[in-house]
Amino acid sequence: MTMLSFQLSRALAQGRAAPERPENRAALLVTLLRKRAAAYNAGAHDLEALLRDQIRWALPIEREG
Repeated sequence: MTMLSFQLSRALAQGRAAPERPENRAALLVTLLRKRAAAYNAGAHDLEALLRDQIRWALPIEREG
């Protein structure tokens, strides 16, 4: 059922106007965290895992030196 929900969500998103690009990395992280929380509350474990991976990718990398 989760995959069907994900596909329906994608189909609906394709019919919408393109969302504005986030101003910075912090705005992107806020958006991803809200989506992850909604997926968690809806019990969409596959979608939540996908969003967790995207959040990890969006986190800033700090290097010593």
